Amino acid sequence: MSDTPQDTAAPPAEGQPSGRPLTFLGQYIKDLSFEVPGAPDIFNTLRQTPPEIPIALDANVRQIEGPVFEVTLNVHLEAKTGDKVAFILELVYGCVVELNPQLVPQEHAHPVLMIEVPRHLFPFVRQIVADTTGSAGFPPLMLQLVDFTDMYRRKFATQVEAPATEATPAVH
Repeated sequence: MSDTPQDTAAPPAEGQPSGRPLTFLGQYIKDLSFEVPGAPDIFNTLRQTPPEIPIALDANVRQIEGPVFEVTLNVHLEAKTGDKVAFILELVYGCVVELNPQLVPQEHAHPVLMIEVPRHLFPFVRQIVADTTGSAGFPPLMLQLVDFTDMYRRKFATQVEAPATEATPAVH
């Protein structure tokens, strides 16, 4: 007999949402590009001057059908030393999720998709970036943690500050 608790709840009938507010149906690398345009000379340059690495991170959501959505995290970084490019990494990491409309009201769907889902995806994105840069001969780049709530507020500031009489931002 096992010492671990067993989930005794019956699975939902086909076409019925689970008892969870959010169900991840799949995660995937949608696009990954890595280049080292200055190789092999850039490795000697990097011994003397560390690179500047500005990082652009964005989340997007697209409704697939009904309560099923694709959420993607997009990362773009370009490491440079002076005017020399050390490397360029572009990653689009996505997932397909299903919202349970009985547990996630319509007015909360957009923030859940743009804050909570990216929060769950970020550790995978962080690992892919570290593995890719490390496998390419550079020190593994560990992305700092991201405040997705703050990112959401900055991205949708005009909609969030809009009067309560206006409609909730549409999920695209």
